Amino acid sequence: MNSKVSSSEPDDQLPPRYCIGIDLGTTNCVLAYVDTETPGTESESKVDEGGAGADFTVRTFLVPQWVDLGVAESRPTLPSFHYTLHPSEKLTRSDAHTWLNPTDDGLASCVGEYARVAGLLHPGRQIASAKSWLSHEGVDRTADLLPWHGDHDVPRRSPADASASYLKHLVDAWDAEHPEHPMSQQDIVITLPASFDEVARELTIRAAKMAGLPRIQLIEEPQAAFYAWLDRHRDEWQELVQVGQLILVCDIGGGTTDLTLIRVRPADKDDQSNVVQFHRVAVGKHLILGGDNLDLAVAKAAEAKLGRSLSPRQWQQLLAAARQTKETFLSEPRPERTTIHLPGEGSSLIGGGLSVEMTAEEVDALLLDGFFPDVEMTSEVDSQQSGFQEVGLPYAADPAVTKHLAEFLREHRRTGLDDQSGNAPDSVDSDQVNLVLFNGGVLTAPAIRKRVVGSLSKWFSEPAVLESARLDLAVAQGAAHYAMVRRGHGVRIAANLARTYFMQIEQSPPRAVCVIPADAQAGQSYRIDQVPMDLRVGVPVSFPLWVSSTRLADRPGEVVDIDPNTMTALPPIQTALKDRKRRDQSTMQIVIESELSEIGTVGLYCVSNDKRWRLEFDIRGTLETDRESHDYAGESAGIIDEETLDECRQLISRVFVEGSLKPSLLTKRLQTKLGTSRDQWPPALLRQLWETLMEVQDNRRRSPAHESRWLNLAGFALRPGYGVAVDDWRTSQTWRMIYGKIAHPDHQVRAESYVMWRRIAGGMTAGQQNQLATSLGKWLLAGTSNQDMAEANEAWRTIGSLELLPIDQKRSFATAVMESLDRKKSAPLYPSLFWTLGRLASRVLAYGPLNLIVPATDISHWVQKLSHSRSLETKDDATRRPAAFAITQMARRCDDRFRDVDQPTRDRALNLLDRLGAPDHWIELVKNGGQLDHEEQQAVFGDTLPLGIELRG
Repeated sequence: MNSKVSSSEPDDQLPPRYCIGIDLGTTNCVLAYVDTETPGTESESKVDEGGAGADFTVRTFLVPQWVDLGVAESRPTLPSFHYTLHPSEKLTRSDAHTWLNPTDDGLASCVGEYARVAGLLHPGRQIASAKSWLSHEGVDRTADLLPWHGDHDVPRRSPADASASYLKHLVDAWDAEHPEHPMSQQDIVITLPASFDEVARELTIRAAKMAGLPRIQLIEEPQAAFYAWLDRHRDEWQELVQVGQLILVCDIGGGTTDLTLIRVRPADKDDQSNVVQFHRVAVGKHLILGGDNLDLAVAKAAEAKLGRSLSPRQWQQLLAAARQTKETFLSEPRPERTTIHLPGEGSSLIGGGLSVEMTAEEVDALLLDGFFPDVEMTSEVDSQQSGFQEVGLPYAADPAVTKHLAEFLREHRRTGLDDQSGNAPDSVDSDQVNLVLFNGGVLTAPAIRKRVVGSLSKWFSEPAVLESARLDLAVAQGAAHYAMVRRGHGVRIAANLARTYFMQIEQSPPRAVCVIPADAQAGQSYRIDQVPMDLRVGVPVSFPLWVSSTRLADRPGEVVDIDPNTMTALPPIQTALKDRKRRDQSTMQIVIESELSEIGTVGLYCVSNDKRWRLEFDIRGTLETDRESHDYAGESAGIIDEETLDECRQLISRVFVEGSLKPSLLTKRLQTKLGTSRDQWPPALLRQLWETLMEVQDNRRRSPAHESRWLNLAGFALRPGYGVAVDDWRTSQTWRMIYGKIAHPDHQVRAESYVMWRRIAGGMTAGQQNQLATSLGKWLLAGTSNQDMAEANEAWRTIGSLELLPIDQKRSFATAVMESLDRKKSAPLYPSLFWTLGRLASRVLAYGPLNLIVPATDISHWVQKLSHSRSLETKDDATRRPAAFAITQMARRCDDRFRDVDQPTRDRALNLLDRLGAPDHWIELVKNGGQLDHEEQQAVFGDTLPLGIELRG
């Protein structure tokens, strides 16, 4: 192993004047700073609540922002809300802060306090919790999807865009006050949750660049909070801690619960200025569990008291009001009761409002007992799906924070214990929490802090609480303090990575090599030369990655068995290495080098002699394409011996190269050779058959029969376009070689090409799907009378499989389907039309992200039209069953208010299912929800699924 530490600052440059810390929070953003040319005094720092001592003072920057339509004020926090003004709203101009003035380039928008308040009345115009979306694996995090379920005229932004808008506001505000020292030229530290995955970290860096900050440092929020405590106790902290103590930083903000352990160790012998060292030894799992969850719980309870299910719009308003209610009851002093008022809707807007009273006792039981229950140290976390599906975020399944805390401490309270702990005084028990530091908006509530201390006291002895004056400002202030520590001022926390990274190198059995250890420090690099690899140039290579927060002792180069219980899959790195000096597909030996950068991101490199290739993390939605390849269920379904494979390749060659075997006989001969039906062929075999077919693809032009057979078998071998490593590369290769290049454009060949695209659509990009849909739509929507029915059937099914189409495009195709179902001449197309409608209008997509689901209001309209459609009058089961399954997908319950249809639509759908004689399970899916069985998944897919590969539903 080789290590190196690099400096991020050139030696020949003077450091910038200002050190800036930014808390990019879920609910609020804060900017703190140190002016290195104007040392503060102790009295100044007390007034500013920013620190003690005369060396330097951490100050909080007051951020100008709109607080009302005509009022701009400077405040210490910038609420993390983005709001697009309603046409009836207009911001006046500010003479004091001209940079705040709106421009004339379309709809005006703002961030901050007015964005927060205005969202109470117009929730569909507000973006909230963008930080939580940055870490959401179930959507394409780079897609323009916020506000989630926003008004139709509101431009959408990606989570990174929204985060960048808050940072840009801070940049503009700073630059307006410091024109000679623009923020982009200062030392900037931005905070983020310790449990953020690599994708979320990379997107945070991207957001900073979008805001005009090309050079930043990252620090984890719990560490920043601890730096803030050190800053406040700069003259006394060495008297408040002892060697051997274990410090818990419990950080519960608006979006996440972040748990961190810091161990106190003896200072190095060379360090004469300090008695102890601080080592961050463990971080908890990523939990989307915070103030937003408490708001949801209050809103759910209020809705239950109202005794009715609210409309999506009223629910959004109730959720915003619940936030205020929660804060009212968790602060001191507090009232005994309060009333939530909601405006009416439509014709009831005046005088049709709703009111519900909540008491302090009710909220205590809801929040304290629900989120911070009294549990044993051995309590297990419930892994069932979270009941909160309202805003599209993957909230933690179990809301009990104290259970997560117990699990974290069971796993990590002995982490970092070594011989140095023998230096601890007899009074210190080194395997229990001795000190606790609270941070985050939720823990401003005394009652919640008391609950957490009570749990720790029950499990251990009572810990001492490290006091912090302003929990809402501490993270930013600690980040600014850390920027000074990086310059050599103050004590530094030795923050190892606290996660071990692995790269998978074998599939059967699955094994991986450690590439970055848990004790890695920023700036260190490692060379994994114990496990050299032979790779071919010019062909796709996948590097599946795993991370563990419990396997902390593995060293770089060690090969371990993959255990999904202790290791979590990351998006794989995939690439095709290219070298101009080597011919294509030559083989070379490489080793892996890894590094933990100064800004806290992981870098991996392939190294061969004097060449290095950087392996980039995929920052697309991580449930797209190869996300599922980490399960390797497809590969483990079976591997065929090379001799049999060669015989299969020879059969393919006899058809397409030699021409000695009829295309129509190929599949049958392959089944005979393999001794099983083609539906039982394992994915590993299928992908190898695809490779062979691609090698002979030029020969598909021999005749229409050859091309039809090639297209049919190629699509079958690559279906569903994902599930095996590097499938999206295979799909892109198929697209490049086949799209628009059909040699025999007769009806049969075109129909087979549509079958192929339908089968592999899950691996296609959104751009490819759009291009295909545009091409097919030109003649499908024209409705010409001379359409070949077989070709039209497959074309419509292809449209239904394109889940990455924009919602407006899906709506257009679904509307055309509805119109065709009312035409008697379309009767031969009814089964395919219903299949397409079910896919376009489904409440749960097979592979697409949540932000591309057609709104429930459209479904209500279509279900009502279907109840009068002549297509449902048929007695033909070939139509009735697809119709029933389409209605099941359209009305299937998923316990998400914005995806679920309203009760009248659900009742109408159930009546239709009863008329059509639908199976009991389909009726259950509409009534109460649930999961599709394997047969139903295949009905959704429209084909058999390869062994070991499942759809999401």
